[in-house]
Amino acid sequence: MKIAIIGAGSRCFGAGMIKDILQADELKGYDLTLTLSDIDNYALGQMTQLAERIKDRTGADAQIKQTVDRKEALDGADYIISAVEVARMPLWEQDFRVPLAYGFKHPLGENGGPGALFHALRSLNQVIPICRDIEQICPDALFLNFTNPESRVLHGICHLTKVKAAGLCHGVFSAMYAISRYLDKPLDELHIVSAGMNHFYCIQSVVDKLTGKELLDTLLEKVVLDDTPGVAKLFKKMVEIFGMFTYPSDDHIGEYLSFGAEYTGVKWPYGQEDRAVVMSKPVEDVPVGQMELTEDFMRPSTELAVPIICDIEFNRGCFRPAVNVINTEGFIPNLPAHAVVEVPATADSSGIHPLTVQPVIEPIAAFMRTQYSIHALVTEAFKTGSKKLLLQALLLDPVVNSISGAQGLLDDMLELQKDYLPVFE
Repeated sequence: MKIAIIGAGSRCFGAGMIKDILQADELKGYDLTLTLSDIDNYALGQMTQLAERIKDRTGADAQIKQTVDRKEALDGADYIISAVEVARMPLWEQDFRVPLAYGFKHPLGENGGPGALFHALRSLNQVIPICRDIEQICPDALFLNFTNPESRVLHGICHLTKVKAAGLCHGVFSAMYAISRYLDKPLDELHIVSAGMNHFYCIQSVVDKLTGKELLDTLLEKVVLDDTPGVAKLFKKMVEIFGMFTYPSDDHIGEYLSFGAEYTGVKWPYGQEDRAVVMSKPVEDVPVGQMELTEDFMRPSTELAVPIICDIEFNRGCFRPAVNVINTEGFIPNLPAHAVVEVPATADSSGIHPLTVQPVIEPIAAFMRTQYSIHALVTEAFKTGSKKLLLQALLLDPVVNSISGAQGLLDDMLELQKDYLPVFE
């Protein structure tokens, strides 16, 4: 079996996937080749050095290869795991600050809001060429996408290519851990069903496995009564008003709502406005390849890529709480068939099988449908190079309240980020 990691040089994503693969007992003695690929040769070399050290530490017998040639990495691949970003932080800062300069108050500028339009276009500009190579080199491979904005990117992959793809995100686990805390029950005693859109999903059911009792109403009551100073305010309001329990944080939820910034403010969480400027020289990070392999560092990630690969290889059919797929079979009955939905799934030797769940509560479904209309416009704009469709997508966004502002924002961003974007006319 060959697994290719595209974007392996990422300090967080690359290390997490490598740890998961090399610590999976099921994959030992499996004639596994792990190929790491990244356009940053230095970062790739560091990550390969780290992988070899993890291999020695765990006793894994996988063959580890590295290459800056993506096509070489894809040759013979059975599974491709990918998270790719270019100039992530400075471009993300533009995604947040330029819309704000036009008065568009969005909480984060990553997966929703006007900033996410440009993030999605940059991501598609990288991911779709990868998918074209997959179509030619390893068309039967399963592509597991982690590149954000997850829903928008996967929508583009599934509507513009023939690649077999699913999207994965650990966000739902934040909700599950919170549920465990609120109910004071171990997570393995709860069966939790979540459904909706990535970073904007609803917990539909929480069943006590020991008694069979449904605990969702109890959970919602506990949130409403929670007066802990640190409780996320928008999260609590969504529970109070809509009965929607979601996570991971107010800035993620708020990206899809016209009133999100009311609770998050308009400071960029990663900007200088949120940290002191210290006089002392900052401590330099230890190079990735030389990081200490502490017990904490070696702890497996909560990502589902490797568990799903093992489910398929060993025909396990395990329940997995959140997989992003196209809603072709009405897995969420009251959301569009073209939409990327996040639902539970099982996986076995015949592939990934999304589970059909209950309809999302209607007010929340209405919020989601607006986003899904935006997703479709972004995919079509990327396909056709239509600037008018991009403007339409901006004007559908809940926080955009000015045509002239949207036009100015679009002109500015297409010029500022032209080196990273397709041409739109």
